[in-house]
Amino acid sequence: MRIVGVVLLAVIATVACTNNPYPDGESAKKILFTSFSEPPKTLDPQVSYTTIDHVITGPVYDGLLQYHFLDRPYRLIPNLLETMPEPEPRADGRVVYRLRLRPDVEFHEDDCFAVGTPGARTRTVVADDAAFSIMRLADPEVNSPIAPNLVRLVGFEAFGQALAQRRKDDPAFAAKRIDRQYAEVGGIEGVTVTGPLELELALSEAYPQLRYLMAMEFMAPVPWEAIVWWNGEDGRDGFAEHPVGTGPYRLALYDKRSRIVLERNPRWHGALRPGAPGTVYPSEGAPGDRERGWLDPQYVGKPLPFVDRIELSLDGQDIPAFTKFLQGYYDASGVIEESFERMVKEGGLSPDMAALGMELDKAVIPAVYYIGFNMTDAVVGGAAGEKSRKLRQAMSLAVDSVEFARVFMNGRAVPAQTPIPPGVFGYDAAYVNPFRQPNLERAKQVLAEAGYPDGIDPATRRPLQLTFDTGDTSARGRLRYQFFVDAWSRLGLDVTIAATSYNQFQDKVRRGTYQIFMWGWVADYPDPENFLFLLWSKMARSQGGPNTANFENPDYDALFLRMRDLEDGPERTRLIDEMRTLLEQQRPWIELFYPETYTLTHAWVKNAKPLGMSYSTLKYRDVDGATRARLQTAWNQPVLWPAWVLLAGAIAVVAPAVVTLVRRNR
Repeated sequence: MRIVGVVLLAVIATVACTNNPYPDGESAKKILFTSFSEPPKTLDPQVSYTTIDHVITGPVYDGLLQYHFLDRPYRLIPNLLETMPEPEPRADGRVVYRLRLRPDVEFHEDDCFAVGTPGARTRTVVADDAAFSIMRLADPEVNSPIAPNLVRLVGFEAFGQALAQRRKDDPAFAAKRIDRQYAEVGGIEGVTVTGPLELELALSEAYPQLRYLMAMEFMAPVPWEAIVWWNGEDGRDGFAEHPVGTGPYRLALYDKRSRIVLERNPRWHGALRPGAPGTVYPSEGAPGDRERGWLDPQYVGKPLPFVDRIELSLDGQDIPAFTKFLQGYYDASGVIEESFERMVKEGGLSPDMAALGMELDKAVIPAVYYIGFNMTDAVVGGAAGEKSRKLRQAMSLAVDSVEFARVFMNGRAVPAQTPIPPGVFGYDAAYVNPFRQPNLERAKQVLAEAGYPDGIDPATRRPLQLTFDTGDTSARGRLRYQFFVDAWSRLGLDVTIAATSYNQFQDKVRRGTYQIFMWGWVADYPDPENFLFLLWSKMARSQGGPNTANFENPDYDALFLRMRDLEDGPERTRLIDEMRTLLEQQRPWIELFYPETYTLTHAWVKNAKPLGMSYSTLKYRDVDGATRARLQTAWNQPVLWPAWVLLAGAIAVVAPAVVTLVRRNR
């Protein structure tokens, strides 16, 4: 019997051999297959702040506003709001935004709504829900990372302080339902619900960036019932793992350590009443979009979304995940370093991959990476006056960021000339920073003007010694930093890499005991304020802010404050240009690069224009399931010869026994 079993296994292996990780027939369906590298931290929209979280929360929660899918530079359009809110200055200096929600928007069907109305499975979104979400942002127990950005909302901080005090003083109050707690404290003074779908937000001063916050999931309406019901008690999930939103997809399965499934929301307002911005595929876009196929007539004006389900599998390692992409089991992928040469040739898709029907798309991330000088340091900082300014200029002239990107990033970066990256208002592609063009001879001349001829410090008659601090102790990290040290050594400078643990590095930064560092900033929203504030004195690291260079310049500060409060326009451009010139000469930073993403998609994937920011565009994406199934089969032909060998061997073993058995029974 054992021998017969072996034969049967061999036959089964021969017939059923496949590496397809999905059930039969799934590939041909309107399903998007993708992966995630690590479990999301939270699905609470008022808290989630990572790209991995947003892969799930993005399609589940509709924001008040959203970004146009195709337009560049980035442009905001309404989402849950009927129209774009405009600032209304008041005589007392306040600025008011009046918001009106779309009618008949419903939350996802969920058990939680029975808390408010027995038997209810959903309800319509009202202005109170939007106000409730903003109060959650101010609630100290929610601990939203966006709370500091809303301090201009009148009464925002006072509400949080009052709430915390009442909870501390009155345990009975703290035990009440969350919406009742908020109501008893009196809400936020600057948030006024004026009708079933209308509310006003009053700011203490101009803050145009508020509209960018409205596009973030932080301000997405959530139902109070979900916070009450999904509290982690009596076997129920916590709200951080059980989202209840209004988006085009809802969470169908959440095994965050293995598999996550989103399914189309049949009650999505865009599906029931298509036509509003963001509910149908756009009819206009950026130059080149039509040629790329992103304005295909078969999609323009069609209701969203296009796929029925999104399947996400946990794949924590780059190489196995990329292999599954090449096999056709994931629809899109980035380009891993190990396969870059195979995938990309001369900046475009390699002929081999193009022959498979793949597409390669690039997008510049609204981010900037730079080398900074600690302006409080006695040698490289502002106290040394003209001497240190020219030293910083010379060091800037010695750094070739194009070569750095070629060596360490496969060229996936745009050389930076200013803090403002492409796609953001104020970026000027024609501007050339005279101190960001590598020029060794000029650098030596400027260094001599600084009083360090050939890099020699006249005080010691030895090469000027500087320290490059980093919290990266890896071998690869050291190679990256060595690239800059080598560049400065050509000027005669003696720069030492001080690599410590990240915590030790942060401690150095807190104490101000550092000279030179490398840092990066990824924008929360695509506005010049979100980059130029990194050099505003009020944000100095010495005061706990992100201005790690500790740059303080009264002229820059004055320009920044005027620019910050303006709407986009010629005057704002003029101020940005003045700030750019000031930074060009002062050199608190050596701007390095704006990173690029490279995205590969298979032939069956449609409408996958990269946004470059952590906002979901999955509702625009489509797949041709029939083509996927056909190509998956063609690319994954089973290797059957081992099974046939096994079968032959098994037959060779069992045949004599069968013959013996037959002879014995005659």
